Amino acid sequence: MAIQVVCSGCKARFSVSDQFAGRSGPCPKCKKPITIPATPVKSVTIHEPEAPVSASTGTGRVPTAPIVSREKPLSRLQVAGVAAGAVAVMLVALLARVIWGPGLAPVWLQAVAAVGLALPCVVIGYGIARERELEPYRGRSLFLRSLICAAVYALLWGVRGFLPAEMTSEMWQWLYIGPLFFGAGALASLATLDLEWAAAVAHYSLYVIFTALLRWLAGFTPL
Repeated sequence: MAIQVVCSGCKARFSVSDQFAGRSGPCPKCKKPITIPATPVKSVTIHEPEAPVSASTGTGRVPTAPIVSREKPLSRLQVAGVAAGAVAVMLVALLARVIWGPGLAPVWLQAVAAVGLALPCVVIGYGIARERELEPYRGRSLFLRSLICAAVYALLWGVRGFLPAEMTSEMWQWLYIGPLFFGAGALASLATLDLEWAAAVAHYSLYVIFTALLRWLAGFTPL
């Protein structure tokens, strides 16, 4: 690194290599002796990185600590309770087949079964299909959201009941009708449970599978 030198006699300015720092010699112009100034040694201080700051410190600084996502699945008691409710609805369907005969269960009982099955399917489906990167809904929030989603699912089941028989008697007809129901059901789970589109369709499909099984147990056509 070059050192800038100014002669005190002729005021000439010139550069000298730092290897001559601290030495004396004649000025190249006026020959007056000059002393090359020593180059200051700059010290470099390495500071330790600051400790991460979390959002709960209350220091007013921007949080730098990483956000840790902890998986908190449904408890065994919750899963057992929901599963028991689903099994109870299935048993009611079988009992209705014995009492009224295959496919002769009253409409009000079918509606009660569809509504009673909706909430267990929504809760179980959410535990399976929810986005693992997001904090899960719990407690009152999960119950209210699941209740709204279950109401939409049950309402779609009711709409299906009002369709004329000639529109649903053949399986190929569901190629046109099915996407409407699955789209509406997926939108319900998207809005209430923050599921991705594919997961939302799978979530509604779980309810469709259980209701089809319910109809089959009661002696009706699955769809």
